[in-house]
Amino acid sequence: MRLVTKGGVCRMIIVPVKEGENIEKALKKFKRKFEKTGTLRELRARKTFVKPSVKRRDEIKKAIYIQKMQLQDE
Repeated sequence: MRLVTKGGVCRMIIVPVKEGENIEKALKKFKRKFEKTGTLRELRARKTFVKPSVKRRDEIKKAIYIQKMQLQDE
């Protein structure tokens, strides 16, 4: 399976399967690696255009939330 990332660079996910390894286990490894690449997340984000001001607003909201959570832990 080929994955296209930023800059148009194609990368392939390689999952080495050991002798006698269960196919379900190999699929689980593949899914985990695929999720780490962030390809699906990027595709969903590209579906709709988000204005830069809205992106910035969301980032600020997220930062405020994280700070509140950190303060509660202390």
